Amino acid sequence: MTNHPRERERASGVGDAQGPRADRTGGAASERPRKLRALIYGDVDLNIIDGSAIWAQSMTQGLAAAGCEATLLLKAPVTTDRLVAPLSGVAGVTVRRTHEEGLAPEAGQRGLTPEQAVELMTRLDSEDRFDLVVVRGRRLAIAASQSEQLAGRLWTYLTDVPQTVAEMNATAVSEISDIAVASRFLLCQTEELRGFLESAVPAACGKSVLFPPVVVTPDDAVSDGAPHEPLKLVYTGKFAPRWNTLEMAQLPAALAERGVPAELHMIGDKVHRDSAEWARDMSRALEGTEGLVWHGGKPRADALRLSAQCDVGLSWRDPGMDASLELSTKVLELGALGLPVVVNRTPMHERLLGADYPLYAGETTDSVADTLTLAADPDIYREAAERCRAAAADFTLERAAERLSGYLELACPSAPSGTDPERPLKVVIAGHDLKFFTRLAEYLTSLPGLDVRIDEWESLRNHDQYRSRELAAWADVVICEWCGPNALFYAEHKRTDQRLVVRLHRFELYAEWPRKLDIDKIDAVVCVSPYYAALTRELAGWPADKVVVLPNWVDVDQLDRPKLPGAEFTLGMVGIAPSRKRLDRGVEVLGELRRRDPRFTLAVKTKQPWDYWWVWNRPEEREYYERTYRTVQRDPLLAEGVVFDPFGPDVATWLRRVGFMLSTSDDESFHLAPAECAASGGIPAVLTWPGADTIYSGRWLHDSPKEMAEAIHAVVSEGRFDAARSAAKAEITENYALRRVCEMWTDLIVHGKVPASRDAAGAVTA
Repeated sequence: MTNHPRERERASGVGDAQGPRADRTGGAASERPRKLRALIYGDVDLNIIDGSAIWAQSMTQGLAAAGCEATLLLKAPVTTDRLVAPLSGVAGVTVRRTHEEGLAPEAGQRGLTPEQAVELMTRLDSEDRFDLVVVRGRRLAIAASQSEQLAGRLWTYLTDVPQTVAEMNATAVSEISDIAVASRFLLCQTEELRGFLESAVPAACGKSVLFPPVVVTPDDAVSDGAPHEPLKLVYTGKFAPRWNTLEMAQLPAALAERGVPAELHMIGDKVHRDSAEWARDMSRALEGTEGLVWHGGKPRADALRLSAQCDVGLSWRDPGMDASLELSTKVLELGALGLPVVVNRTPMHERLLGADYPLYAGETTDSVADTLTLAADPDIYREAAERCRAAAADFTLERAAERLSGYLELACPSAPSGTDPERPLKVVIAGHDLKFFTRLAEYLTSLPGLDVRIDEWESLRNHDQYRSRELAAWADVVICEWCGPNALFYAEHKRTDQRLVVRLHRFELYAEWPRKLDIDKIDAVVCVSPYYAALTRELAGWPADKVVVLPNWVDVDQLDRPKLPGAEFTLGMVGIAPSRKRLDRGVEVLGELRRRDPRFTLAVKTKQPWDYWWVWNRPEEREYYERTYRTVQRDPLLAEGVVFDPFGPDVATWLRRVGFMLSTSDDESFHLAPAECAASGGIPAVLTWPGADTIYSGRWLHDSPKEMAEAIHAVVSEGRFDAARSAAKAEITENYALRRVCEMWTDLIVHGKVPASRDAAGAVTA
C-alpha cells in the first residue's frame, strides 16, 4: 500500500466541529513545537496550610517540572504568601491572583464560588487556550463538568468523594459519572480509591489514573537519624477532632509517667470550629499545656525544617478514618525528612510500611504513649525511620513529573510525521458497534494533524444516510469497524483519491458481506491475528497483500496494578457465553487443582447465558449451561470454589485478585482476556485452540485441561509465580501494548504503512 497524493484543496468539512487540539501547531512525532499550557485551580484557600493547599502548590510544581507552562489560579485574596511565594521563582509557573488582579469583582472575601471559578476559568481559556485544566474539589468538578468548553480537557483530582458503598448513593454515582465523562483523566491519590471508583462508577473505568501525594522537602531539612532526650514529637497540619490533635496534647504527660521525657511541637493555625466547645479546648491546650510548644502557622519549608529538628512524627487519627482511601501527605513528608511516624494500623499503611512496622498506634492515648516508648530505643528508631524514608522515595517531585509526563503524552500527543495540523488529514470511523475500537478512536482523535469524525450506525444496517454520504465525500481516509453493510456503503461511495480500511472480526467472516464486498475498492482488510488473516484470505479469496494484521490492543498502563494477596490461587474467566467458551473445561481445571490444593478458586466475570436471548433460546445452549451449573452445585469440591462476578468495565480492578486467566474455548480470533491478565501481572493459561500459537508463546499453551491444571500447580508450588508473570507481562507489553498498536494504526492511516505480521514468538508469518 502507498499513501495517496493530496491532489485537491481540502474542503471546509462537515459534521463535527474541530476538536480541542484545533489550534496546535504541527511537527514531527518526536518534537513538540511549543510547551503545553496547564491551568490549575483547587477549591482551596492557599492562606491555610493543609493537604489540599499543599496539593495546589505541588501539582503546579509537578506540571512545570514535566515541561508545562503552569498557571495557578487562586481562589481567595492572599493574606499570607507562605505557599504562594515559593512558586514565584519556579520557571514556567504563573500565579494569577484573582482578587488582586480584579479578575472576578463579584467574588467575596472568602473567595470564588465553584460557579464563579468555572466562569473565570472558561474566560481565561477563551483568551489563551489551555491544553489541560486541572481541578480539585467535588462541587467545583461538578460545575466544571457542565462546561462544554472545558469538556475533554479536565484533569479532575478526586478526594472529597464518597469512599464507602453506603455513601455512594445514586446521586453521587450520577455526579461522579458526569465528572468522569467530561474529564480526560480522573486523578486518584491511591490504588484503593481508584479501584473503589471504578467498581461503583462505570464511567470512571479507563480514565482513572494514579497521582499520589507529592513530597518536596528543603535540602537543608534532614533529621540526624537518632532519638534525643527529651523525645521531641511533631505534628503539622489542621487541628480537628478526627485528627486526634486534642488527645495528642496529653502525650507529654503520658510519656513522663513512663519515664520518657518528651516535648510535643505542633505547627499550624487552622482550628476546626464545628464544635465551639472542642475548638475552645483545643485552643487552650495549644496555649497552656506543659510540654507542648505551639509554633503557629509557618511557611511549608519552615514547617519542614522545624519538623526535621524533632524526633518522631505523629499521624494518629480516629479509628473512623481507618477506612479512608487517601494517603496522608504528612506521613510521606516526615518520612522523607528521615523521621519515623506513628500511624494507625490500616491495610494501606501495612502495604506502605510493612505489617511488622514497629510504630503502629492504638486507639487510646495510653496505647500511643506505649508505642512512643519504643521509639526511644535507638535500634527500633532507626528501623522505623528507614521504613518511612524508603516509603517516601516514590513520592518525590521528580517521580510526580515522570507520571505527569506520561499522562501528558497520552492526552496531548505530538503530531505524526507527515501531517500538517493546519491542513489535517480527514478521517472517518464508521460502524454500528465501536466498543472494540474506542481507545484507538480516542487516540486518533487526540492527534494534531488528524481531524477524526465518527459515523456511528444505529445497527448493522440502519444509519443516517445523509450524514454518511457527507462524510464519505469529506474524508481522506475511512475506517470501517466490522466488515458489514457499513463497508459495502463506503466501498460504493469511495473516491479514487481516498483510502478505505476495513477491520474484519470473526463474526463477519462466515457471513454474507465479505462475499459482496468489492475488494478492489479496499486498500486494506485488517485482521487481529495471523491465523485469521490466513483464514480470511482462504475463505474470501482476496489478494494476500490486501489482508494485513494489526493486533488487538492491551492497555498495559491501566492494567498494571499491584496484585492482592493470594492472587496466585485465583483462576479467572471473562465471558462464558456462548457455550463454545467452554466453561465446563474451566471447571475441570479448577477441580484438578482443588484436589491438590483447596485454596484454588475460579472467579468468573460475565453476564449469565440467560441474559443473551440468542443463546438462551437455543435448546442445546440451555442444556449445556444447565448441565455445567449442576456439576458445580452438586460437587462439594467445586461448590465453594466458583464465584460469579457481575459483568462490567471494571476489569482492571477485578484482575488485581486473579493470578491465572483461563482460555478454554473451542476457538477464538484473539481472546484478549489472557493478554489483559498478563499485563496486570498474571499468567495466561490457554488451550491450543486454532491460531493460539500465533498470539501467545508456547509456554502459556496447554493441550488439555488436565495438563493446564498440572502446569498451574507446578508454577505456584515450585515458587515460580513471580518469574512467570514477569515474563508474561514483558511478552504482552512488547507485542500488544496500546501505545504500540496505536502507532501501527497511525502509520497505516497516515502513510499506508503495514507492519510485518509476526507471531507470538516473533517470527514473521505469511
